[in-house]
Amino acid sequence: MGERSGSGSGATKQAVVVVGALACVWLAVEFALKPILDRTRAAIDKSDPARDPDDVPPPDDPSPNKEDAAVAGEP
Repeated sequence: MGERSGSGSGATKQAVVVVGALACVWLAVEFALKPILDRTRAAIDKSDPARDPDDVPPPDDPSPNKEDAAVAGEP
């Protein structure tokens, strides 16, 4: 096979091609997932950081399920 003169130039060219390809892939993913990312960001913006969903107090009416109430009320 033929020898290259200036192999450093080939490595630089390859690095530039790889970086360009990665940039194209990143842009393609951004455009493809833009609707999902926008909805996610909007949901995060609407959320209240002071409220923890795990700390929600139990409902005031601790009535059983409707099915359980119907079964319990049957003779």
